[in-house]
Amino acid sequence: MSSHNATAPHYFVPGPSQWPVLGGATLLTTMVGASAWVNGLTWGAYVNFIGIFLTLVVLYKWFGDAIAESESGKYSARIDVSFRWSMSWFIFSEVMFFGAFFGALFYARTITMPWLADLDHKVLWPDFAGQWGSVGPAGVVEAFKTMGPFPIPTINTALLLTSGVTLTISHHALREGNRSKTALWLFATILLGAIFMGFQAYEYMHAYSELNLKLTSGIYGSTFFMLTGFHGFHVTMGAIMLSVVLYRIMKGHFTADHHFAFEGAAWYWHFVDVVWLGLYVVVYWM
Repeated sequence: MSSHNATAPHYFVPGPSQWPVLGGATLLTTMVGASAWVNGLTWGAYVNFIGIFLTLVVLYKWFGDAIAESESGKYSARIDVSFRWSMSWFIFSEVMFFGAFFGALFYARTITMPWLADLDHKVLWPDFAGQWGSVGPAGVVEAFKTMGPFPIPTINTALLLTSGVTLTISHHALREGNRSKTALWLFATILLGAIFMGFQAYEYMHAYSELNLKLTSGIYGSTFFMLTGFHGFHVTMGAIMLSVVLYRIMKGHFTADHHFAFEGAAWYWHFVDVVWLGLYVVVYWM
């Protein structure tokens, strides 16, 4: 929300927009490409990257329209409240999203593995111990090594926790009206997120080349890459959101009292931090 329009008397209702439809189309393109890519189709990677690029273009234009509406004085305090509720429900949906993934991991590790190794199944798989991180009872998965918490996951944990601190410092600076300090600490937050993603990319290369851990490595591989990969995607989206906020700070769009765009992006980033703590404990330590 802009700093210039909190007293607007009306409730602004935007006109018809092409961006929701175009955004859905580009996301569909992205997922079609990703699905083809993981199934070994050579054209999948190209379609996936095209979809990602077009999605970013749509988001850029969509954000631009919202910023223009805000800066032109169309958003009132009531709009600010609706934004806060909308962002709260969006983050709640993300909690459910990751909750489903954590539930899948719990079911596979705590229920399915012991069940496949119980006395009733010894006739089928007499040598299967049911330990988490195994290749499974049927012998159809290549041998692999599991991913431990050291050193990269622990470094990444420190990076994200630090980014939460730098973001909080930036927010306090904004509330004090110190724009240069706000921008500096927000840039530090984005940089820490970028370093996090660099380490995760290196971790994935290490997993593939040295541990033979892949998306096809049974239930362990699929849950590992599903949880860490989607979290990495959320870190990337959060960094993009914070980058947009940083640009707006440098343009002077916010004041100490009215800066919901900053707050909404900060909520999202702190949510990503909390999810990572759960991942760090459940995926890497347990």
